Amino acid sequence: MDNGNKGMNEEDLYKELGELTKNKERWEENIGYVSSLLNNESVKIQAKALWLLAEMGLEYRSAVKDVVPAIVSFCDSEYPLLRERAINAIGRIGRGKYTLIEPYWADLFRFADDEESKVRLSFIWASENIATNTPDIYADHMAVFEKLLHDPDDKVRMESPEIFRVLGKRRPEFVLPYVELLRKISETDENRVVRIHSLGAIRATGSGKRV
Repeated sequence: MDNGNKGMNEEDLYKELGELTKNKERWEENIGYVSSLLNNESVKIQAKALWLLAEMGLEYRSAVKDVVPAIVSFCDSEYPLLRERAINAIGRIGRGKYTLIEPYWADLFRFADDEESKVRLSFIWASENIATNTPDIYADHMAVFEKLLHDPDDKVRMESPEIFRVLGKRRPEFVLPYVELLRKISETDENRVVRIHSLGAIRATGSGKRV
């Protein structure tokens, strides 16, 4: 279903969204329009709309309030790309104003075990975004991120230490129990980026001098 798309085809719509992405001064007035594209039949357009709403939501927190439930509905999509983009949007909006996504926050943790590695990666990104301004809510959930340090996918393992870095700066006591594990990873993991990011997470806690 096309809402307000003026009969534009997928290519034209995608191009239009690309242009809008570059024009931040037009974002606030176009939140309603971009939200309407979540009803487009094209997965590519839905994904682009979700991505743009994520960025709009970080800039204009309250203006996206009414569209948050629609964004969240894509978390159950059969398409991994749409799950990925929806989770990312929840993270960006939650970074701007946590209360807007609070009812949905706990449900995000199921994506730590999603069958698609890119969805697991988006879960980490979203958590980093939310933890930036609302770190305390992660106090009892660190074991979830510990598991992701051992993920079979390289990109997930490259990113997983970053949530420890984000939290290490804000609530080092959450990360200190994992310093020895991170130290071991920083010395032994076969992936150079994983090693570097693990070392960064340790340093964020103030433990870097012992490395």
